[in-house]
Amino acid sequence: MAANGAWAGADAAKPVDGGVLKVGLGTDTAIIDPSITGSSITAVITRNLVDSLVGQAPDNSFSPWLSERWEINGDNTVYTFHLRQGVTFSDGTPLDAAAVKYNFDRILDPKTTSSYAKSLLGPIDKIEAPDTRTLVIRYRQSFAPLLQGLSLPYLGIQSPTYLQKATSTNNTVVGSGPYVLDSFVQGSGSKLSRRADYNWGPGYATHTGPAHLNEIDFKYLPEASVRLGALASGQVQAIDAVPPANFRSVQGNGALQVVTKENPGVSSSFLLNTSKGPFTDIKVRQAFQSVVNVASIVKAAYFGTLKPADNIVGPSTLYYDPGVKTKWGFDVAKANRLLDEAGWTEKDADGIRQKGGQRLTVHYVYDSAQVGDSDITLAQAAQYQVRQAGFDLQLDPVDAGGFTSRTNANDYDLVSLYYVRAEPDILRTVFHSAYAPPNGANYARINSLDEKLSKAIGATDAERKRLYAEIQAEIIDQAYAVPRYIPAYQLGASKKLLGISWATNAKPNFYDAWLNP
Repeated sequence: MAANGAWAGADAAKPVDGGVLKVGLGTDTAIIDPSITGSSITAVITRNLVDSLVGQAPDNSFSPWLSERWEINGDNTVYTFHLRQGVTFSDGTPLDAAAVKYNFDRILDPKTTSSYAKSLLGPIDKIEAPDTRTLVIRYRQSFAPLLQGLSLPYLGIQSPTYLQKATSTNNTVVGSGPYVLDSFVQGSGSKLSRRADYNWGPGYATHTGPAHLNEIDFKYLPEASVRLGALASGQVQAIDAVPPANFRSVQGNGALQVVTKENPGVSSSFLLNTSKGPFTDIKVRQAFQSVVNVASIVKAAYFGTLKPADNIVGPSTLYYDPGVKTKWGFDVAKANRLLDEAGWTEKDADGIRQKGGQRLTVHYVYDSAQVGDSDITLAQAAQYQVRQAGFDLQLDPVDAGGFTSRTNANDYDLVSLYYVRAEPDILRTVFHSAYAPPNGANYARINSLDEKLSKAIGATDAERKRLYAEIQAEIIDQAYAVPRYIPAYQLGASKKLLGISWATNAKPNFYDAWLNP
């Protein structure tokens, strides 16, 4: 299904400057500040607004960006960055070491609630700016994943002048990127305009100077049919989340194309809350894991356009262990046996198991603006399947505020998520106790992996591989999660749109993109 060579036409044609690129997005974000959210949509939009200290090319090599060069000491505890000269933020503030230090200090400040961005920075001891062009980051222990984290928009550098004055950064961003945010309205979209004076793109880009497109207009189009119709009629030149049922027809349209990029990182998964309710019992968790027929529900929801997951991380993630897939799978008899052993032996008139007069009901809480139509179809298919073993799976859609309230109050049994990152350190973000809500994404609320996750960030390559293999196995063995599918960014686009490349977090880069008249 991948078609990463579809942009090859860009090689033969000469880029043309100008034009407005309209992009339809299937999901929304409540916050546009990349420092305080892990939202995938925020990353897509703000990649055009904020620059990073280093770039990461599609082949995973690192290239200069805001930092011209850097040195790392032998045990990965001291990183020294030498900043580029002449860079300004769009409000005129010059970029210097103090500006970068201000950004990272802000992210590390608990008051900023930068859970994901903070996790990318790791166990920092101190940040120093010995002169205007030099930034030194010192660690309390070895921290190998820093460069990869720095390359992501979540650690993109914003104007300290803007940050110091802003009463809220939920709706605005001021960066040094090739575009300026003209507006962001939750539930509507974002409008970006080109910076004419931009001349400090990442080393992996195919051109220098300003971006080719005059403007980028991201429109929030949650209805799949509306999004698809807008693409087919030319109202937009690109959409994400191509409706799975229409994937083949878009591919077959002579004027359109579908380009996909399989995500590295944490696979789309149900995370089971081990701290309360039925899922405190490992046998109940293993039963739930066993009665979900992953291949079946993924096919029902995605029509073969996405691959079922066989592990908590996808195959393109560093240290992915293919052996984990033999540890679990669809087995209704096993699920029934485990539930009997756990004491859920009675069934009511609806076929739902009971124990001590309590029904085996579990609540799946999700943000309806973040979870797309296909994922809801998938959850409904899972709801039907788990009922076969006696689970009553309730689907509880809420808005972004409701999701935060429910998860912070520990009022849920399972949630779903995925995280895109090629570095296996992403598992620390999702399974370390430091990141349990309200501090992050450890929705399973476990602490059993803390020691291994902390040790892995500073270990040798061989030791990291061993530790991450053990971590992947334990997540499945203990049924902390039910991996569902390997996410992929699916961009449906006019064949007139050329020059798009992929960031290593599987998001499209628009800096080199252009529209062929």
